[in-house]
Amino acid sequence: MMKLGCSPLLLYGHLLVYLVTAWLLATADVAAGQRPGCPAKCGDVDIPFPYGVGDECSFHPGFTLSCNDTKKPFAGTVEVTKISVADGNSWMKAHTMSWRCSFSSMDTRYFDGWLNLTDTPYWISELDNKIIVIGCNTLAYMKSSSYVIGCYSTCADGNLENGMCSGAGCCQADVPKDIRFFSGYFNETYEITSQHTPCSYLVVMQKEAFTFNTSYVESTKFYYAYNGTVPIVLNWEIRPWTCEVARQNMSSYACISSNSECLDSPNGKGHRCVCSDGYEGNPYITDGCKDTNECLANPNPCGLEICHNTPGNYSCSCHRGYYMTNGVCVFEKPSRFPAMPVIGASVGLAVLVIAVACACLVQERRKLQKMKQDYFRQHGGLILFDEMKSKQGIAFKIFTEEELQQATNRFSERQVLGQGGQGTVYRGYLKGNVEVAVKRCTTIDEQHKKEFGKEMLILSQINHRNIVKLLGCCLEVEVPMLVYEYVPNGTLFHLIHGDQGRRISLPTRLGIAHESADALAYLHSSASTPIIHGDVKSSNILLDGDNRAKISDFGASILAPADKSQFVTLVHGTCGYLDPEYMQTNLLTDKSDVYSFGVILLELLTCKKPFNFNLDAPDREKSLSMMFTYAMKENKLEEILDDEIRDEDNMEILEEIAELAKQCLQMCGENRPSMKEVAEKLDSLRKVMQHPWVQQNPEEMESLLGEPSSIVSSTVVSGEYFSIEKKAVNSLQSGR
Repeated sequence: MMKLGCSPLLLYGHLLVYLVTAWLLATADVAAGQRPGCPAKCGDVDIPFPYGVGDECSFHPGFTLSCNDTKKPFAGTVEVTKISVADGNSWMKAHTMSWRCSFSSMDTRYFDGWLNLTDTPYWISELDNKIIVIGCNTLAYMKSSSYVIGCYSTCADGNLENGMCSGAGCCQADVPKDIRFFSGYFNETYEITSQHTPCSYLVVMQKEAFTFNTSYVESTKFYYAYNGTVPIVLNWEIRPWTCEVARQNMSSYACISSNSECLDSPNGKGHRCVCSDGYEGNPYITDGCKDTNECLANPNPCGLEICHNTPGNYSCSCHRGYYMTNGVCVFEKPSRFPAMPVIGASVGLAVLVIAVACACLVQERRKLQKMKQDYFRQHGGLILFDEMKSKQGIAFKIFTEEELQQATNRFSERQVLGQGGQGTVYRGYLKGNVEVAVKRCTTIDEQHKKEFGKEMLILSQINHRNIVKLLGCCLEVEVPMLVYEYVPNGTLFHLIHGDQGRRISLPTRLGIAHESADALAYLHSSASTPIIHGDVKSSNILLDGDNRAKISDFGASILAPADKSQFVTLVHGTCGYLDPEYMQTNLLTDKSDVYSFGVILLELLTCKKPFNFNLDAPDREKSLSMMFTYAMKENKLEEILDDEIRDEDNMEILEEIAELAKQCLQMCGENRPSMKEVAEKLDSLRKVMQHPWVQQNPEEMESLLGEPSSIVSSTVVSGEYFSIEKKAVNSLQSGR
């Protein structure tokens, strides 16, 4: 038997009614201004005035919060997760979820969620929230003092789809304006019928926090996904005074900062404060609104002209040799001819034509600058710019489009290093003759677009000798461009499958494999935020002049969230390298990278491509992983090994590498080793391979390790995938 939280009576006691109790004291006169000595944060949440921790720190009791031992702010018993003074919003977690569950004909449970913000400074934001109904054959609605609104969700056609809330298993409706009270209801004439646990839900919550999953339908998973509390965005105001009334009694007037303005609420029952145009900050505290320096914006609001910051605004002036006419800088050219009427008229006409042309040119240039500014903000450029200023020493630059055009000779085809499904890479030279690789992406999805600036800051701090360094990015274009360090010796794919006829020794192959594995292990477990590469393949492993490996191309990468349910993505990758488990579940994990790396090990062992597109080839020979699995099963490993490395002296090492690849290619991700374990295994084999005693005395080494001959054991002991045989370790440490 499962349980869905507390009883209905107990849940009623945990709702936002505590805000009502706190607001009953709001009519008392309290002096305006920031209270000295009051905490500005509770845990990770900023507490800006008029909010405060305790009555003595807030403008009115309606804005009083508590900060408990968990370092989380609460309004009553409702957790507050974010406060915005500029927008007049508060983000909270509330018990507003209504549900019906029938576990049997004799066991039906329900809870009707509600919210009462009457006589508080809060109301539900109609812009940030949605009314959402989940279930099969479910009609539910939200009822307030003046509205009844809901929708009908059905599963009749069976076309349920993750992420789609348009009637099949999930429907949604807009929240009306000025809602301070509502109750949730289900229409009892619409019965839920299912052989499984039949549950239906009605919830008013933040629309950006909800993503429909088909597993929510007729199950308890939606309830436990949010633990019964859902995020909701509330508007707030200073009540119950309008601006005119509040100014008559300064103790109730909140807009005390200079350069601030008072705005009456749309419902006429309160007011809110904002900083004047050209200023930013907190209008509720003395001198809280500070001048915004528009000239520091990127790009310059004056374009190519000189920008001068002024209080609340900015002005533009011309460079030397130009003068301002009709708001446009034009070249000042002295007249060489006497002022004759005909010449004067001609010059005047010419000036007029030039002025009009310049005005059109400037207008188009301003449109272009505005578009670049919009792209810059859209890709998180302002957030990235602020983070770079706060974190000194980051070797990362935000490039302009013009800089990258000059570096690549206007993206000339002669500068192309390679092309792929996600974009084209160009060779370029920055100022100072610094050689770089510029990746010009073709598309970017909406989720990455919102998080792009944040992800760039994390990727820029990756510092590993076997990972291509990200030097910067360009955000003022529709699809951002990335700038990497230049790696001169091509890709591992070209080295293995190219027609240059070069011999690749086993130590070289083993070194490349170990360095690549070490880099992926760093991304998975040692980076400040774990990163899943998502497109591990030999063409994404670059080689420098000494054939040292460098992992590149993070176009398909994702930052690993703490909640593994967030790993669900659209399947993308390269044929032959894709993890079968990922293709079945859409669940991208670090073990997906392990599988792809196992295919790279097979390429190094066999010099064969991951996928054979020859239609006449047998099924087991179309996929390199299938060919390898068949060879291992039939004990025919030697038949698929590359002739250049296949000899009796190397067979023990090759068998160990093959066994490692076999572990990486396990169908179930949980049975695969981690990249850290793979890197340790390859490091051990590399050390044994490099040891001169092993190269000169293979028979003695085989005798030392015993039968069956094995340099490194491949057994799983106490949760560890690989461990070096004690005799081999002792021989290496003693330098024999």
